[in-house]
Amino acid sequence: MRNHDNIDQLQKKIQASDGKSDLLFMPVSNEEIYLPVNRALTKKTDALQFLIETDPALDHRMKVNYLFGLENILNYYLKNWKKKSERYVNPYHLPLILQAYEQCISLDKKGLSIYPTVAKLPYDASLNLMAAGIFDKNAGADSIKNFQILNYCTLYPHKAFEKLSQNPDVPFADSLIRVISRKYPRQLYDYSQASNKLGRLIRNIENDAFVKTVVDMAQSKDGQQYFCFLDQILNGKLSFQEIDAAKGDTIKYYRLLVKTRIEYARRAIEKDTAYEFQTLYSRLERKAGEIVNVINALHHDPPEIRFKIIQPLSAEELYYLAVATEGTIYTSSFVKGVYPLMMKKINQRGDSLLLLLHFDRYRKFIKMAAAFNVLDDFLASFPASKNPQQESDADKLMKAFVSRLENGIGLEDGADVADAYASVYETLKPVARKMLKNVELNFNRNQTSGNKRGMVIYNILHKLFLSADSTYSVNLTQELGIPPIHSVPFSSLTGEDGRVVLQLFIYGDKDGRGVFPTILKLFNTPNWKIDQSNKYWVTVSSVNGKPVTLYMNKPLPEENDEDALAQKELCNFLRKNNINPTITINRGHSYNAPYTIEQMFPSSKIVFMGSCGGYRMIHDILLKSPDAHIIGSKQVADASVNNPFLKLIMEKLRTGSNIDWIPFWAELKKTATDPIFEDYIPPHKNLGALFIKAYKKAMYDDAESSD
Repeated sequence: MRNHDNIDQLQKKIQASDGKSDLLFMPVSNEEIYLPVNRALTKKTDALQFLIETDPALDHRMKVNYLFGLENILNYYLKNWKKKSERYVNPYHLPLILQAYEQCISLDKKGLSIYPTVAKLPYDASLNLMAAGIFDKNAGADSIKNFQILNYCTLYPHKAFEKLSQNPDVPFADSLIRVISRKYPRQLYDYSQASNKLGRLIRNIENDAFVKTVVDMAQSKDGQQYFCFLDQILNGKLSFQEIDAAKGDTIKYYRLLVKTRIEYARRAIEKDTAYEFQTLYSRLERKAGEIVNVINALHHDPPEIRFKIIQPLSAEELYYLAVATEGTIYTSSFVKGVYPLMMKKINQRGDSLLLLLHFDRYRKFIKMAAAFNVLDDFLASFPASKNPQQESDADKLMKAFVSRLENGIGLEDGADVADAYASVYETLKPVARKMLKNVELNFNRNQTSGNKRGMVIYNILHKLFLSADSTYSVNLTQELGIPPIHSVPFSSLTGEDGRVVLQLFIYGDKDGRGVFPTILKLFNTPNWKIDQSNKYWVTVSSVNGKPVTLYMNKPLPEENDEDALAQKELCNFLRKNNINPTITINRGHSYNAPYTIEQMFPSSKIVFMGSCGGYRMIHDILLKSPDAHIIGSKQVADASVNNPFLKLIMEKLRTGSNIDWIPFWAELKKTATDPIFEDYIPPHKNLGALFIKAYKKAMYDDAESSD
């Protein structure tokens, strides 16, 4: 009775699981599909209950056993027909599953193997059938287990090694390893190192050159340095000895990486992707970072000392040094060192350089050249068109830069185009106009072909490009559902009482204590009132104009974490009094920045990272405050920029002005005269992050509407 009642209840639950309050189970509205499924759920299930209960060949124990199996099958089906996972059951397979279960009962009663019946089923249906949980002692149980493992590895090859590590005794393990290792050599490398049965099995494969080569690498202490060259080694173009000759020297090893990358880029154009293509580039990025860190660290030294390490490098090697360290290379490292030396070594011919590189990563380089204000110089190095009526090579390059973005994998290319435009618009108006026109042409092309991804990409770029020009009055919130990037309305920064609240985090090291009086001195004017009466923080409030208050913790000595206590007390005070800062300012060294981000209020609309390398914290800040406008430096941050920024934004707020970043930045540049100002990146030059956010929202909204 318990079994029958549970089965009846499961039938009703499955009927209700389609979201409709009726006695029909309709996974889709197609009658030809749902009627057989519905009949299986009701009539076939009822028939199975009856046959099991009335079968004279079954004793009570066996009847309970087979009814329990039917209950388990229906329960598994209920839990997984809507689930998008490896356990997913196609809802239309229910008739197959129940018919097979009846056949399995008949075979099992006679002591015969049920494997032939199970093997005819699709993988998901066989899982559902075996979820009955009553056939473990059947003669075909082991064969079924092996069958399902093989099917799993076929459907999910990226998880095959993991499955084999759990089941290393399957008879096809050796053959499967040979097949999947070609697709996932990194997993072969990792699993071959394990001190378990699968690891030993992999290491014992001798008559397979591919497997043997990877295993040899994995067993070597320098395996990672070899592995990225896997394709070249397998093809006999590079030997372990040649790598050994280079791996102990950063420059030699880097040059070998670049040489291999150029070869891989050439092959990629021919649709021939090398093994571990990305692994090699990741290793190249790491080595390039080691070299760039040297010239970054010597930014106070004379050029002949600072850039000595890069003098032996070729133009191609200098090119990759730049594109592989985007986000970490200092402006001065690029503009005064890498770029001019690269152009000198290619005889001032940018077109020749890109041809040698097979145009690998050219969008990244153009974006960087635009950001560092050398794009005009780079484009000028291309030969002029002999016919004024024809496009020059530079025009063709910039046209290609914007074109065919829908064909790329991921969003990096589109983000690079968006970021580049932010810089091009300010410095190269004619180029910006052509970029805008080409975006429009590409949108029309994708619209004609019905390419949804392309239409989304180019629609977003078009709106972002137009938003850079205030005469178009583009409302990005209305057009793309994202906040505007070029301005922050004053009204969005005020609280319910009409007051703008800023919070400044400062730290109690020597530098923090030294700069603190200078910050207070900025507001020693009739327009501001300074209150230092609190033990832990200072407030600076406007006396004239709009109500504005800056809360700043005192930089108490860090030795006993007194500065951390001051910040905690201030944050607690703000929360307790429902005061939500809309502007957050960080003043301190780079190692303190994570503490600021951890404590900052999600209500922050503007975040100023006045610490070295603050630009690289954008991702972490957006996790805390997704719509924040972020300002940060790519390299050194200093009071010579930080203080003028604070003074200017406080004055803008006091006068009730909107924060329009392009004119704001131009005004700030007049007072922040230190050369390091060029390394501060304003929000309107972060169009790439905005592009990614808008794309994900557009595709998500479209998926929601489709559902």
